[in-house]
Amino acid sequence: MINPLNLPEKPNDLNKGIFLIVIAFLCIAIMSTFGKAAADLPTGPLVFFQNGISLLLFAPFILRHGIKELRTTRIGLHVVRALTGLLSQALFFIAVKNIALVDAVLLANAAPLFIPIVALLWMRTPIRPAVIASLLVGFVGVIMILKPSAELLKDPAALIAISAAAFSAVALVSVNALSSTDKSNTILFYYFFISTIATLPFTFMQWQTPQGNQWMYLLGVGVFMALGQLFIILAYKHASAAQIAPFNYSVVIFSGIIGWMVWHTALDMTALLGIALVCAGGIASILFTAKKQSHAFVLSHSHHGQKVDEAE
Repeated sequence: MINPLNLPEKPNDLNKGIFLIVIAFLCIAIMSTFGKAAADLPTGPLVFFQNGISLLLFAPFILRHGIKELRTTRIGLHVVRALTGLLSQALFFIAVKNIALVDAVLLANAAPLFIPIVALLWMRTPIRPAVIASLLVGFVGVIMILKPSAELLKDPAALIAISAAAFSAVALVSVNALSSTDKSNTILFYYFFISTIATLPFTFMQWQTPQGNQWMYLLGVGVFMALGQLFIILAYKHASAAQIAPFNYSVVIFSGIIGWMVWHTALDMTALLGIALVCAGGIASILFTAKKQSHAFVLSHSHHGQKVDEAE
């Protein structure tokens, strides 16, 4: 199993793996909460702090053996992967300011519904009938959440959130291509580094000095993103992707609870059924895909898609 931080190997322990992946996506839900709470701050500084703090925290571990970890012959693909992942995060932060936390998180984490389509168009990877069925179930759920109407054009926040999932899917397929030649350390570092550099001009242009709790929101977005990454890495040290990837959708449950507690958000039955269908379709897509691959990915818009080999 690939180990980005070179942590000691542990025997397969499914319960521990599930516990750690759930904690990871609790951190992602909290990160998303800080993003929504920072609604008065521009998106540029939000994404800059998110990636800059993660870069500062992870760089010492990734580079402790020197810059040899950064060797790559595919810098162009790293740029594509970083920019599409960055766009996914930026679109999510724009959307979550205007719609319910759980809706934004669920739609932005619908990447598993788009990955087979992106892989088909880009890599010419055929889609299995079982995967097609799971995608149909998931997209029916998306439609139920979006509730297509003229109002959707006036307030396109939900469409922006689902666009975040589409860009996330492109980023994840890029990771799949990169993982055949580059180490996880290399992929993770270039994502945070390129994203930090790319958001720097927007941060200067949009900068407004945070007031009061806004500093905490910016720090929270970065720190909890980094904690989410760390717990994801630890989780996949203990169990295989096929075993615990479905628990990625625990982020939806956490987001629903936090949204209800903080913003008193209540969902109608149509939205709840839509959420259930998107989760079911996404989990089925992950499981059907994992059966055909020797590795899998943590399929979330907010984890940056590091490659994680199956546990032996």
